[in-house]
Amino acid sequence: MGYTLQHSTHKHTERGRYYPLGATLLEDGVNFAIYSQYAKEVFLLLFDSEDGEPTDIIRLKNPTKYIWHAFVRGLKEGQLYGYKVRGDYNPAYGMRFNEHKLLIDPYAKALTDKFKNIDNLLFSYDPNSTDKDLSFDDRDNTHIVPKSIVIDDRFDWQGDTRPDNRLEKLIIYEVHLKGFTAHPSSGVKNPGTYLGFIEKIPYLKDLGINAVEFLPIHEYYVEDFLSERGLTNYWGYNSIGFFAPESSFSTKNFLGCQVNEFKTLVRELHKAGIEVILDVVYNHTGEGNERGPTLCFKGIDNPTHYCLGGSPQEPYRYYVDYTGCGNSLNLANSHVIRLVMDSLRYWVEVMHVDGFRFDLASILGRDQGMFQKTASFFDAISQDPVLNRIKLIAEPWDLTTYQVGNFPIDWSEWNGKFRDTVRKFGKGDGGMAKDVVFRLTGSVDLYGDDGRSPYNSINFITCHDGFTLYDLVSYNYKHNGANLEHNNDGSNDNNSWNCGVEGETDDPKIIKLRKQFIKNYACYLIFSQGTPMMLAGDECMRTQKGNNNAYCQDNEINWFNWDNVRQHVDILEFFKQVIALEKRYTILQRRKFFMGEDLDSDGVPDISWFGRDLGKPQWDDPELRTLCCQLDGGEEESELGDYHLFAIFNVDFNAQSTMLPQLKNGKKWYRIIDTSLESGKDFLEAGKEIPVNQYYIADPRSTVLLIGK
Repeated sequence: MGYTLQHSTHKHTERGRYYPLGATLLEDGVNFAIYSQYAKEVFLLLFDSEDGEPTDIIRLKNPTKYIWHAFVRGLKEGQLYGYKVRGDYNPAYGMRFNEHKLLIDPYAKALTDKFKNIDNLLFSYDPNSTDKDLSFDDRDNTHIVPKSIVIDDRFDWQGDTRPDNRLEKLIIYEVHLKGFTAHPSSGVKNPGTYLGFIEKIPYLKDLGINAVEFLPIHEYYVEDFLSERGLTNYWGYNSIGFFAPESSFSTKNFLGCQVNEFKTLVRELHKAGIEVILDVVYNHTGEGNERGPTLCFKGIDNPTHYCLGGSPQEPYRYYVDYTGCGNSLNLANSHVIRLVMDSLRYWVEVMHVDGFRFDLASILGRDQGMFQKTASFFDAISQDPVLNRIKLIAEPWDLTTYQVGNFPIDWSEWNGKFRDTVRKFGKGDGGMAKDVVFRLTGSVDLYGDDGRSPYNSINFITCHDGFTLYDLVSYNYKHNGANLEHNNDGSNDNNSWNCGVEGETDDPKIIKLRKQFIKNYACYLIFSQGTPMMLAGDECMRTQKGNNNAYCQDNEINWFNWDNVRQHVDILEFFKQVIALEKRYTILQRRKFFMGEDLDSDGVPDISWFGRDLGKPQWDDPELRTLCCQLDGGEEESELGDYHLFAIFNVDFNAQSTMLPQLKNGKKWYRIIDTSLESGKDFLEAGKEIPVNQYYIADPRSTVLLIGK
């Protein structure tokens, strides 16, 4: 690039401090600190423009506790910078230093733009080489690498306070930040951005949502094989900046504006009583395996940041891959734990988020390769005064292990068993009755033996990974051709049923049946004990055209089409009513598991299960497809006083006549919900319920909810 790394060319450089890590804006300058145990020399490069030459090259001297640091007077907010690190290049032993590669700061709070791999300049070697040693690449990439930005953390929060909703009160809405407003039908001023999302907050509030779970918003890297195909890493599970909000979601009004725009979004969501949960990826980074690019961690301190392995002759050449993404962060290293903890605290204290969903979280609990509840990372979380009070949600599996029900007491979990069981039961599979009772009542078999509660089960039927709810009832098979992987990607085990026709149809009978199934699943999800999480767009029949792995589709396959809100108002209204009912009847939001006992001395157990004739269900009968359940509403404090709920779950393809329990004190049963009925009759408002007699005939594949009052 026409320059050489050398001593400082800046006249106002001082030794500075080793803490905090990153670029810290002070009154009269900026303190820079970066960790590298194995580096021989570290250089700080300052820039005036994104693609220009460095204005200053500052050699950081005499590290403290392996932290290289300097204070540069006169620098201000918005200063652009990066690092180059000199050291050994010996991949067989884990060393991948390359002074020709500009590196982003692991603690950067914002980046100028996305990485652009022009002429393969991001690679530390020739990516097309078949040589086992992978030739060293001495091409300089400074002009194409995004620059780290010095950020001023000050922001007008306008007295922001956290909603601090209790978990059992949450209705979580999993949503892609860009995709929610990117479609032309959204009508927002800044589509696909943090600010654009704000315009749709009234929609979420009207729906009844009080927590959004954003797919990753950490700055992420787009893999080269996707770029070459004209695709992208839309989901964002390829983080490269654990402190930096994704730059492409900003308005780009000025460099670094994504920080304040994200804060503005959080502030406005909080004003509406909606919490912010971030889906975070600390199990791997976007640098991939030994053939991946050098963007940050590889070039700063490869053996510290990654789990490495190989042969006796080359013990650390390769990356241990528990993730299926090429590498695994080394959470057994104290510095890496500090990096992750610092990142989490930053998002809580500075960005005001309310919780995290940890992608492939079982990897974070690996000590010496095995999952442990007492892993160092879990211990660090439990002892942290900031993090042990927020919402912690695990995706409790990874490439090789499935740990549903096995996380520490502070953690809730995505309950994959709820998803699978309810899908199978809902479409009428035999032999599911016994297991579905566990799932609908909070999965006591998973969470009841270690001090946890029903709300530790994050119940979901659909999420970003897989079919949407509409596709679940419209496709028997995945249709992933748009991903250009010959339909070989994505799960083949979807537990879906297309109701008789694959994909779209004009047949009114099939359309009615699909809507009935969607309403059934809405009831299973919202009325189950635990914390419900719904996928954005399920409330208005959003489709991905049968694509169950749309990770690379930044287009209408993934975007929320707001025309659906108007076209499927019947389903949208049903979701609104179901959510409102769950909030009204507190027995559906319990903090403790049902006991099957009379706990308030009214002669009625807190929960009772019946067959169609009020006898005990034959749980081991593989043909049992009709379940009845009574809840004693008096068990929970409520303004509604003493009431009972009676649910009929009929997944049989025949109508079933069901006997109703006798009520005391002149109370009668009234119908609230019957999903087999047309819109307007399928859900009756409070005070307008219809009385029913001693028997109720549940139509095929329907859900019924009665209230006794």
